[in-house]
Amino acid sequence: MTASPDPLAIAEAWAREGRGVALATVVETWGSAPRPVGSHLVIDRDGAFEGSVSGGCVEGAVVSEAAEVIETGRPRMLEFGVADETAWEVGLSCGGRIRVFVEQVG
Repeated sequence: MTASPDPLAIAEAWAREGRGVALATVVETWGSAPRPVGSHLVIDRDGAFEGSVSGGCVEGAVVSEAAEVIETGRPRMLEFGVADETAWEVGLSCGGRIRVFVEQVG
């Protein structure tokens, strides 16, 4: 079985290539969140991404927010779960909640 690519190494490589890059990191979880604290998703300016912060539940929303972080250089703290106002748009099917910090790389 082949190991998954390391999102941190990918972020560094993409930044060296001059691509606008953001790194999303799970910083807090509650309940049955699908990824542990410290999980990463790296996103480039064009929307390409590697890694995971939720097993597919909220990656699309994180990629969208990362585009703004890359554009402005301002980091963001995102929170997802079944009890917030975005529950019908994005949510964790397992019922947990996560906080994801998104920051520009490079």
